[in-house]
Amino acid sequence: MRILAVIPARYASTRFPAKPLAKIAGKSMIQRVWERVSAITSLSKCIIATDHETIFQVAKSFGAEVMMTDSNHPSGTDRVAEVLTKTEETFDFVINIQGDEPFVASDQIQTLLSLLHPNTELATLCKAIEKSEDLLDINVVKVVKSLQNDALYFSRSPIPAVRDLSQGDWTSIKHLHFKHLGIYAYRADVLLKICQLAPTTLEEAEKLEQLRWLDHGYRIKISETKIETPTIDRPEDIGKAEAWMKENSLT
Repeated sequence: MRILAVIPARYASTRFPAKPLAKIAGKSMIQRVWERVSAITSLSKCIIATDHETIFQVAKSFGAEVMMTDSNHPSGTDRVAEVLTKTEETFDFVINIQGDEPFVASDQIQTLLSLLHPNTELATLCKAIEKSEDLLDINVVKVVKSLQNDALYFSRSPIPAVRDLSQGDWTSIKHLHFKHLGIYAYRADVLLKICQLAPTTLEEAEKLEQLRWLDHGYRIKISETKIETPTIDRPEDIGKAEAWMKENSLT
């Protein structure tokens, strides 16, 4: 099985412009992501996909394979699909690892890879929610999955509701509430198809592209990971990430 890993690295960001170039303990965020992903031997190739010349040159400077992509893509999925169409090689699956995940763990990716079989269309990860504030936070995407570990629904709202408890007590029920971690695997043919789908009402309401895929009948396999690492959304997250590195003896 041949697997392509793509790291989308967009320059523009409302909350944090030029985020992939931000330094974390002296090293750019995009380099940290690339070093972790490219070290995983079960991946056939790793490519950084960017829309900005500066990111392109920085990626080249630390030895990454990098590709310029259209700056008008509505999502990282579309950017990843462009990379697939431009490669001269054939891949069975494509993995999308966000460029703001500088500490993405090998175990997380291996958990995702364990879901990949010929009949897998799409796959992603979730983690149990332990704090009520995460469950109620509109910026934390929640997912409900079936007994067969297929995604049933993604939402910014706290789901599922627990009728007989107050919201503050919902997380006391184990194995019920999960947050979605934004790392995706796509079967190569499915990736090209989902980028041609028209947006749906659910997607537009929640601002979650994966709802479009579910609306159109695609199945998303879900695997639970116990690992959650810091992501970088705002400039103030850099300091938090560096403190986390010290706590975990990372350089």
